Amino acid sequence: MSSKLRIGIIGGAGYTGGELIRLLLNHPNAQIAYVHSKSNAGNPLHKVHQDLIGETDLLFASDMDENIDVMFLCLGHGESTKFLAENKIDQKIKIIDLANDFRLQKDAQFAGRDFVYGLPEINKEKIKTAQNIANPGCFATAIQLGLLPLAQAGLLQDAYTTGITGSTGAGQSLSATSHFSWRTNNIQAYKTLTHQHLAEILQSLNQVHASEKHVNFVPWRGDFARGIFVSSTVKCDVSLDDLKQLYTDFYQGQPFTIFTKDQVFLKQVLNSNKCVISLEKNDNMLVVHSAIDNLLKGASGQAVQNMNLMFGLEETAGLHLKTIAF
Repeated sequence: MSSKLRIGIIGGAGYTGGELIRLLLNHPNAQIAYVHSKSNAGNPLHKVHQDLIGETDLLFASDMDENIDVMFLCLGHGESTKFLAENKIDQKIKIIDLANDFRLQKDAQFAGRDFVYGLPEINKEKIKTAQNIANPGCFATAIQLGLLPLAQAGLLQDAYTTGITGSTGAGQSLSATSHFSWRTNNIQAYKTLTHQHLAEILQSLNQVHASEKHVNFVPWRGDFARGIFVSSTVKCDVSLDDLKQLYTDFYQGQPFTIFTKDQVFLKQVLNSNKCVISLEKNDNMLVVHSAIDNLLKGASGQAVQNMNLMFGLEETAGLHLKTIAF
């Protein structure tokens, strides 16, 4: 593609909006046309995302420009539906929504648009021809990528999953459980067995192999800023060597999902678009570990990965990021 994609960002003041701006400012095929924010209109981007000082002179905009190729919706859950109902966006503009409004099949048609679930590891060909993308959730991404090979092979019935997430997963608005004094040296379970990502997880697992499955998920709030680490326990009589080959084959050719025979740890993936997966087994009990950066592979990085696929760019364009080793 000779000319750069013109991009509009709606809701650019939050964590996912900030990550998206950082990625697109350094994307070889992208140009940010505007970053919309009602509450920050007229302010420089670096007044909110302070690390961007010296990186861009863009101001938050109060108006939207129709002269764009793709629009990212970085709004709160339920707000994307409201935004599209109130604003007539030209159908030629592709939309990538980072909220949960259109992820389920029952919600995938709205305002004359059909949304494709944007998990490239199973929907890459659909994404390439899609006009609209529903970007997956962060916990959903980590859990699905850990379990999909088992599901496709017919080896998954019941999974018992525990996952811990950083405070950025709760969004930028302050709450009682996001203050430093509450988070530091503290862990808490929340939304036990009822997390909102369960429906999209089961939808994808059934997409690759239709059968009765249960994911019993206990999420934890962690005392760190970013990242997700998930461990899923499954009964399985297949040998560990065969399972390792299953995972290696399933993710062959997927640039960001990496199966390793070594132990996984969170700093392997922070500030990257990677999901790293490993397996451990004792007798007939298998544990699948998966780790992602919740703001990148769990949100804005995967959104850019989807944009690349939609416009025929290199899938990894703009996503060669430096991880944080220490």
